Amino acid sequence: MNKTIIISNRLPVDLKFDEEKLVVKSSIGGLATGMKSVHSEGNGIWIGWSGLTEEEIEPSRQNEVDKALAKEKCIRVPLTAYDIENYYYGFSNTALWPLFHYFQAYTEFELTHWESYKNVNQKFADIILENVNEGDTVWIHDYQLLLLPELLREKAPNLTIGFFLHIPYPSFELFRTCPWRDELLYGMLGADLIGFHTYDYVRHFISSTSRITGLEIRFNEIFYKDRIVKVDSFPMGIDYDKYHNAALEHEVRPDATKSELMHNIELHNMSFSESKLILSIDRMDYTKGIPNRIKSFEYFLNKYPEYKGKVRLVMLSVPSRENVPQYQRLKRETDELVGRINGQLATVNWTPVWYFYRSMPFDDLIDLYVASDVALVTPTRDGMNLVAKEYVATKTQGKGVLVLSEMAGAAKEMHEALLVNPNNFEQIADTLKYALEMPEAEQKSRLEVLKKRISRYNVEKWADSFLNALEITKNAKPVTITKKMNPEIIHDTLLDYKNSGKRLLLLDYDGTLVGFKNIPGDASPDDELYTLLDTIAADENTEIAIISGRDRKTLENWFGHKNYTLITDHGVWLRKKEKEWVSLEHIKSEWKENIRPIIESFTDSTPGTFIEEKNYSLAWHYRRADAELANLRTMELKHVLTSLLANNSLSVLEGNKVLEVKSSNVNKGRAAGRLVTQGNYDFILAIGDDWTDEYMFQELLESAYTVKVGNTKTAARYFVNDISEVRQILQILK
Repeated sequence: MNKTIIISNRLPVDLKFDEEKLVVKSSIGGLATGMKSVHSEGNGIWIGWSGLTEEEIEPSRQNEVDKALAKEKCIRVPLTAYDIENYYYGFSNTALWPLFHYFQAYTEFELTHWESYKNVNQKFADIILENVNEGDTVWIHDYQLLLLPELLREKAPNLTIGFFLHIPYPSFELFRTCPWRDELLYGMLGADLIGFHTYDYVRHFISSTSRITGLEIRFNEIFYKDRIVKVDSFPMGIDYDKYHNAALEHEVRPDATKSELMHNIELHNMSFSESKLILSIDRMDYTKGIPNRIKSFEYFLNKYPEYKGKVRLVMLSVPSRENVPQYQRLKRETDELVGRINGQLATVNWTPVWYFYRSMPFDDLIDLYVASDVALVTPTRDGMNLVAKEYVATKTQGKGVLVLSEMAGAAKEMHEALLVNPNNFEQIADTLKYALEMPEAEQKSRLEVLKKRISRYNVEKWADSFLNALEITKNAKPVTITKKMNPEIIHDTLLDYKNSGKRLLLLDYDGTLVGFKNIPGDASPDDELYTLLDTIAADENTEIAIISGRDRKTLENWFGHKNYTLITDHGVWLRKKEKEWVSLEHIKSEWKENIRPIIESFTDSTPGTFIEEKNYSLAWHYRRADAELANLRTMELKHVLTSLLANNSLSVLEGNKVLEVKSSNVNKGRAAGRLVTQGNYDFILAIGDDWTDEYMFQELLESAYTVKVGNTKTAARYFVNDISEVRQILQILK
């Protein structure tokens, strides 16, 4: 039976040795809750770190730990104290966490941390591969395991892999500062489906992928090797019924069973008829904007002094990463701010801030949610923020106002909340006043819409949505109808090649035989290519024809001394091997004087672009330009040129990071067709990488072996991933 394997840094259980007894306790958290049904059904298992380092587990008790975890359908990844220090507290939380949350000043890039991060991701991969079977689905979670999808893909190419990032994905300008950005990006691209909380994060990821890798991207699909990677947003929900039902039970709870916290809240409310509670709940983390929240509350009290003695901020901060220096400084700053404000503003009967630095039982948490009039949730950056949704779920009486940071992922869904900039104290103060004075009818109408949305798209719906999308992605047919040149097809090609009498190899140059260079003249053939082509051409029954958009002078300089057929300028000039140059098309070039100034103006306004002037065409190269700017300028230039050239027998040809203006009568298809009709070839192999080669693929007979470099929509029968695979095929033929 196929199973779903959930992968996360931590398992959904907590282990500890209590007086030599192993205690196993289920974790309480968004991911553990959301994955509960997925984990329990479908023969699923969960793989992650147990929370105990290898040094903490005596060798004689490892089997006991493994059996205890097996009962919970969990498998542990053995991590040492060194791993946790360098992979988790190191790279994950001093490099990725601050970088992805836009705290660049806190970001540290240490080589030892990076090496540990790679090593631990490999440990995860090894354990997964030991437990995965054909047909299984693997769902990887979060920033600690960014390399894992590609590590699995390398060993199990047909594995179905999903990846979800629970924190923000930063803009390209920030992500590019990471020394290992390429490895992280390609690591994530090992997945079939990559999920984020919001479309903004999707957009940032696609932008980084486009600018760093140069891979082809269409909408939210990335073409990588012989796969299509889908990228989409899946806003995570909460266990709505759990919080809503707990709030309903709270309302009918007998006084005798109420918590001490609830008694204190009720005592406060009875003492002050106009009392209001503003709730703040977070982990003690610098991304949560806790100091700013305290300062903005102080600003509110000073701007609107009529609320002094009536409004109290109840602030719960859950301890987090207490051994990390930034978190220690944050704790000190928070303590000092609360102490200063309470010292300056408190009266005998009123304390502005109730501050709790601890974890709270679930029932006490519900007490806080239910009793609070306003929730102040103002992180400076947050992937989602489930506290905002939990607060809304507990508002069973239709009263309560959510003030939410626009920097939280939840703000993209919760439009009916009062959205604020967490750095704008003036705005927060005014918004708090508005929230405290909001009529009950408006509170109710806002809450009803919010509750309807978050109850419908709860955490289980989130998990189902992702897994359904992963299933669709896995089963989706690629946009191309071509087949990968696998070993079996290559074997058949070689067999036909050897059994044929007269052979023709039509080979594009740039992007097919050599990689693209920033400067046109830099792409001269290397010795390996010369040797490879010479060996093939030495067979008198085999004709090599290099068919390129490059000009006659360049190809003659590179290959004039070789026994190859050359076709230049997309099909203007032909030189058969051992023959003189002949013109295939009679075209003019006077038009360039009118078109060149237009292209030059776009070159001036688009850094990184340049014009290549050929005898019969003008090419605008934008490979070095910023990807997003180049995309915009390309559309503009195409529009301008197309409108100008409509009645001039000229056309705009879009190649690989190049726009080329040339005669409409010239293309590689016409040239290849003429060459084929002149010879009696019984084996034809044509290889090319961009749209200029599509004319050649369309022109050739069905019996020809046509191969596209790159997995994109094409008329070719087959495709290969890159130049290295082209050379491998030629190596086999020689």
